[in-house]
Amino acid sequence: MFAGTQRRIVSIWFPRLASDRALRACPVDGPFALVQRLGNAETLFCLNAEAEGVGLHRGMRMADARSFCPGLVSRPARPDLDARFLAGLRRWAERYCPWVGLEGTDGLVLDVTGAAHLWGGEGAMCADIRARLERAGITAQLGRGASRGAAWALAHFGDPSAEAPEPDLLALPVAALRLAPDTVTGLQRLGLRRIGDLAASPRAPLARRFGPELLARLDQALGQSPEPVTPATEPPQFATRMTLPEPIGLESDVMAGLTRLLDPLCARLAAHQAGARRLCLTLRRVDQASQQVELRLAAPMRDPARILPLFARGLAGVDAGFGIDQLRLEATQVEPLAPAQLGATPVASPDRLTDLLTRLGTRIGLENIYRFLPAESHIPERGFLIAPAAFSTAQGGFHAPRPRPLRLFPPEPIMASGPTPPARFRWRAMPLTTARATGPERITPEWWLEDENWRHGLRDYWRVDTAEGRRLWLFFTPQNPSWFVQGEFA
Repeated sequence: MFAGTQRRIVSIWFPRLASDRALRACPVDGPFALVQRLGNAETLFCLNAEAEGVGLHRGMRMADARSFCPGLVSRPARPDLDARFLAGLRRWAERYCPWVGLEGTDGLVLDVTGAAHLWGGEGAMCADIRARLERAGITAQLGRGASRGAAWALAHFGDPSAEAPEPDLLALPVAALRLAPDTVTGLQRLGLRRIGDLAASPRAPLARRFGPELLARLDQALGQSPEPVTPATEPPQFATRMTLPEPIGLESDVMAGLTRLLDPLCARLAAHQAGARRLCLTLRRVDQASQQVELRLAAPMRDPARILPLFARGLAGVDAGFGIDQLRLEATQVEPLAPAQLGATPVASPDRLTDLLTRLGTRIGLENIYRFLPAESHIPERGFLIAPAAFSTAQGGFHAPRPRPLRLFPPEPIMASGPTPPARFRWRAMPLTTARATGPERITPEWWLEDENWRHGLRDYWRVDTAEGRRLWLFFTPQNPSWFVQGEFA
């Protein structure tokens, strides 16, 4: 990176990252552990220092841990929150150098070449890192060396004191080379317990027995093979801001400012082939108070002309106070959106339905607008699914081998006897006369599902046209002779 400058790497290992994250959110006095389920048993995932002090360790069964330490406080492990916490630590570590990458799921690696002198040297910089993490309640061990492998080895197996001189890498155990446990065991059986023993051994027999990864790790630790530090890329931020020279208070002025914000925001979305699913407009008043107008879209969009009028309802309830001097528009939820082919928009464009769903969603909520989707089942009440229209895709495929009623409702009993439809019956206080009956269509229950409504077994369905004009869907249960009405045709 810098000509004539020796490369220097700092590795930060967080041995209790998960438990430190959980205890920062909700402190606990005494032994504490995070628990995860592996198979049918709960095991310890991460422990604090007090839990390790009483003899508990990672991978221990929860039942055994309770017998050793009855006062153990436990919570479920959350690897997703741990990853988010580590990403936050990575961003914080950029205060020391710009090249900061992740090291597995519990560490960071910093390329401090040419940056340590800004902190008074590597020792002072590492001391500052350790002090700040300690004040934050985060346990960390640091290692520094001329290569990434050496820094990792010293962080995990070296002297944890930041003021101690840099130890000899060759004196560390072979496990410091980031090898698989089986490889470490095999080397120890051959008497190769230290990195120095491994470096002094012939390379060809080691490569034949353990593969090329062993020698690659050795060369990386000794600095003979390059291992770059790749900083994690920040996700793109889709936000624009406008500071006004004079406060505004009219809704038309806000819409005009919003128009100027939407154009660059949608252009940035188009450059990343994405669309906004949720937008947040922040209006800052001259008294430093802020109001937010959130717009939830029924589908990803990046067309300013379509998005602008959808903000009108939300802006109608804004209190401008003594004036608004800043507008900030941010796409808080973004989804992929492929480029659309240029050309005339057809009359039956799906965008018109999407805009309608968005307008209705701003009034009653997008989660309250539903659509029917087909389902693979011959049971009438299971032949469809009800899903939120904004979070599902319209599908065809509604097919029934026999006609199905337009209206379907829970079975309603009627007074009748015999396996054929009655000539006269009473339904919903209406006397009806059977003019024509078509059937039966026998439907058997799905035995692999528990359904209280189908416990009677088989059903024989009939289409009954009545003299009064009603076209009903009746069924008869042979096991427990009874008649029911379940639907009505158009």
